[in-house]
Amino acid sequence: MVRLAISMIGILLCFNMFSQTEIRVEKMKASPLIPVYMPVLIDSTDVEKKTFEHKDLLKTRIDFSEVFQSNDLLKADTAGVFVLPFAPYDSKIPYRDKAIQLLSFSIDADRYCKATLSVTSTDRMEIYVNNKSEKTKETKEDSLSKANAIQLDITLEPRRYDIVIKRLASVKNFDESKMKISLTPTKNDSLAQLSVSTNALRRVTIQDILEGNRLTSGTISPSGNYFLVSTTNTLPGGKSVSVTELRATDSNQTLYRFASDLSPRWTQGKDQLTYSRPGLTEKNLYLLDAATLEEKQIAEDIKFDSYVLSPAGRFLLIRIKEEIPADKGDLKRTLSPSDRAGSFRGRNSLYLYDLATKTEQRITFGRTDTSLEDISFDSRKALLSVREEDITERPFSKYTLYEMDLLTLEIDTLFTDPFLNGAQYSPDANRLLITGSGEAFGGIGLNIKEGQISNTYDIQAFIADKKSKAVQPITKNFDPNITNAYWSDYDKQIYFSVEDKDRTSVYVYDVNTAAFKKLDLPEEMIRQFQPAKNAPVALYGGEGTNNAYRLYKYDLKTGKSVLLADPFQKQLSELALSKVTDWNFTASDGTTIEGRYYLPYEFDPQKKYPLIVYYYGGTSPTPRVFESTYPLQVYAALGYVVYTLQPSGTTGFGQEFAARHVNAWGEKTADEIIAGTQQFCREHNFVDSTKIGCIGASYGGFMTQFLQTKTNIFAAAVSHAGISNITSYWGEGYWGYAYSGGASAGSFPWNNPRLYTEQSPLFHADKINTPLLLLHGGADTNVPIGESIQMFNALRILGKTVEFITVEGENHAIYGYQKRIDWNKTIDAWFAKWLKNQPEWWQALYPER
Repeated sequence: MVRLAISMIGILLCFNMFSQTEIRVEKMKASPLIPVYMPVLIDSTDVEKKTFEHKDLLKTRIDFSEVFQSNDLLKADTAGVFVLPFAPYDSKIPYRDKAIQLLSFSIDADRYCKATLSVTSTDRMEIYVNNKSEKTKETKEDSLSKANAIQLDITLEPRRYDIVIKRLASVKNFDESKMKISLTPTKNDSLAQLSVSTNALRRVTIQDILEGNRLTSGTISPSGNYFLVSTTNTLPGGKSVSVTELRATDSNQTLYRFASDLSPRWTQGKDQLTYSRPGLTEKNLYLLDAATLEEKQIAEDIKFDSYVLSPAGRFLLIRIKEEIPADKGDLKRTLSPSDRAGSFRGRNSLYLYDLATKTEQRITFGRTDTSLEDISFDSRKALLSVREEDITERPFSKYTLYEMDLLTLEIDTLFTDPFLNGAQYSPDANRLLITGSGEAFGGIGLNIKEGQISNTYDIQAFIADKKSKAVQPITKNFDPNITNAYWSDYDKQIYFSVEDKDRTSVYVYDVNTAAFKKLDLPEEMIRQFQPAKNAPVALYGGEGTNNAYRLYKYDLKTGKSVLLADPFQKQLSELALSKVTDWNFTASDGTTIEGRYYLPYEFDPQKKYPLIVYYYGGTSPTPRVFESTYPLQVYAALGYVVYTLQPSGTTGFGQEFAARHVNAWGEKTADEIIAGTQQFCREHNFVDSTKIGCIGASYGGFMTQFLQTKTNIFAAAVSHAGISNITSYWGEGYWGYAYSGGASAGSFPWNNPRLYTEQSPLFHADKINTPLLLLHGGADTNVPIGESIQMFNALRILGKTVEFITVEGENHAIYGYQKRIDWNKTIDAWFAKWLKNQPEWWQALYPER
């Protein structure tokens, strides 16, 4: 929620919009006095010939939570002087005449700047900034007038800095125990607005997106009595610790904690978990009974890349990946456009391993990649799929679905269709739930306008009768985009996880009435919805714009949810998150374009704020998530209004809306982004319409570049991994031609050159006047770095304002911990320079050379 500055507890300075001079610290949080002792001096010196002195007591390790969680405040007098408590003294313990006390306050800056922290104290002390020791004072004086101030020069970014002072207190005597603290911005940064506070609530930062203890997954047992929950705690610096626990569903009690190298998963039939450990030469497989916690080895030294235990528990279906032999020497023959991706030569085959007889039989053979789709509950039949490349015809591969009798290995070809992508059995195994694009089965599921081509990323669902091969398109008039499906054995209904506009929801489909019903679940983005196989209970995770991933159980009968795990809750409670408001507008063709906006940190409706517009456009909606690669809450915390929208072509709004993406490449989408931005500014007088920035990545990076060729409303633009030349992306990107099979269906450079040139920003580079930041991973295989290189070269030749930053070693997305922080700072500094007239941060990161 929005918290106005006037309501912030503990802000110690009311500052104006002009320059600041010295800022006094007048309140500090204080820990209790913690007695410390001189050690027993077995010898007068240690191994380094050093003596132990009173100053060395400062090295005593004290957990900083002692002060962060304290409610005790010390207040300075009118002269800004703190009178500090003395150490307790016990005459019966002569060595007990010293104590450690932690004092803390926080510094917030509204921009990148430099300042000097001055601490004058009669006591010995050590100063920490964000848990890092910066300076130590090793002397003690008998009065404040005789004490020298410690000067600490600090560089501040627009975020919270926790200052902790560890002081060594002595027993009460004739000496003073006093302290005085001030903060002074440097002369060049006198316009920076600094505040000093003891308030625990702070603005969100990129570190909050990367660090902390978070839920990663949860799965429920067949009976619903147990569940697995996995969490990952990422520490400052990027090191992560992952934990998987077995818990009882009703009590939420932890029953077992797995070693980090195990990946347990539920079997299909019983409340048992299966996992592997290294064997003598290959791997050993185990079962763990959830009720008794008894472990049993079921297979020894078997080779596999993945495996599935049959529902009856009698055999394993094993997948082994084999490679087409590599070429010898330094020359490599490319077998297909897909061969450049590295995984093309891998071919998966299936084996059946009998657990009773310990025999292994190969059940598929050949150069064609084979996948296991499902096993019937009686373990008699299996659905297998084969996807064969067909590079001459969109969508460049052919999908064939087979059914195999696992006793006789007889096989029946069920369907062959290039637009299918998955299948599973009905509970009685007489019907199939099949997913694919609208063009599957001859287009019986299409719901688009005349002349449109279906968006292959908009997934539909079909029910097929296995015997008659009759197919029913059950989602033809259902707008959400299918992302996952589960046909329940317990209630015989189908549960669909879907993109539901900019949310992800769960719908239950009544197979008898053909009706969809949305489940009332208390999160905006539902993940991993999993009903128990044999009980009316489900497990699901969810997150939203203002909270991280949380785990719930759901009663299928009552419709009630119960929270089971929220590991990020404590860290989240410290963050002052932006208020998020839905805002839609009507496009020129009458279409409602949905969006939302985030208000700045400490929003004041009487002020004017710069605006950042974020979009994607590559069919998927910009999701309502807190944990994002492009963290909209962080942008808002930096003092921006943030607006995001779902333009034409986005999935989750119906087939016709999604089909607008095909053969468009910015047509309509760009106009909607421009119109929405202008309308948003007109309707919100707290936006400075002269200070608008825009940012997008991948297809969104293409949109950034394309937008600048059509408008000058933006004062700054950021394109990460953006496509500048559709032709070169189509030909050079590992998946360029395949993605274009959907985005440019039937259009190629030789039969539709207008699309490939007129919609490519590079061919209109002379129209770009907006300062443009190009960002790219140096190892990007999806959108090759040449896409940014071409635009950079063009704009430099044209004398335009452009910067080009590469992130070495990173692919299409930035995952390295420190690289991601530095990459985000680069984006933030670029916007600060052009939208806030604050170039200092950018100059510090990238000084002129």
